[in-house]
Amino acid sequence: MSPDPPPPHSPPVHVAVIYYSSTGTIAELARVIADAAEHEGAEVRLRRAAELAPQVAIEANPAWAANVRATADVLEATAEDMLWADAVIFGTPTRFGNVTSQLKQYIDTLGGHWQQGHLADKVYSGFTASATKHGGQESTLLALYNTIHHFGGILVTPGYTDPAKFTDGNPYGTSHVGGPDVPVDDEARTAARIQAKRVVKFTRAIKSGLPPAH
Repeated sequence: MSPDPPPPHSPPVHVAVIYYSSTGTIAELARVIADAAEHEGAEVRLRRAAELAPQVAIEANPAWAANVRATADVLEATAEDMLWADAVIFGTPTRFGNVTSQLKQYIDTLGGHWQQGHLADKVYSGFTASATKHGGQESTLLALYNTIHHFGGILVTPGYTDPAKFTDGNPYGTSHVGGPDVPVDDEARTAARIQAKRVVKFTRAIKSGLPPAH
């Protein structure tokens, strides 16, 4: 997928990919999205939400423990990453059809910035994964997007804007079915690149057309 050339003298686009991943699927999708956004000319921060689970629970699951070690070099997300970003792409596994407590805890720390309007007028999007085919992917993304409405954010989803979207079938965002034993497939990778490209495209257009923030 070749990148769309940015308009001459277009402002830089800052994209934060902020995710939580237990056994590694969301972490892998996050890297694909981050790489694709960079390919489109954006400046990208890849960040993970802090782990809340006790160490004994993590060590009891080999895939979970392995992912913690594999992503130790990824910085934990802070509020400053949200302030820096023009666009934020959140990633979370499904938890009973909803957002994980780890990502929700991070979002809940942003209340002061929400009250001051710092989270408004940014582009937002989301991606997810579940272990089963009907494991709550759409409801998880819709639940996540409720928060974006409260932020006053601009929601940019992939929709069915590319022929490949009729293959993966999720207009709400990138998703993948399968746990740590089911690698992220080409279908999900393609969907991730489409979503990242669309987010950068519209963030660039919005930022180019908006007056400087006061």
